[in-house]
Amino acid sequence: MNEAAARLIVTGHVQGVGYRWWTVGQARRFGLRGWVRNRRDGSVEILAIGDPGALDRFELVCARGPDGAAPERVKREAATADASTSFAQIASV
Repeated sequence: MNEAAARLIVTGHVQGVGYRWWTVGQARRFGLRGWVRNRRDGSVEILAIGDPGALDRFELVCARGPDGAAPERVKREAATADASTSFAQIASV
């Protein structure tokens, strides 16, 4: 199975609007594993693992976000897959 991992940092109005909860649903919809968390600087950090095409599509929906959110930028970088077996919210940093 061809798999990749990406770390996404989403900035803009993405905290306090259900962005993490929404992200979990979107990641599961795309068949991805990993996690999402808030960061102290007001951004949201995502580790997504799965099919490279699904990661590309996931990045595009993360740039739109849920109703009420206003993402300004999604910074993507290559990452190393962790032991995630599903997609979940984890503790903020």
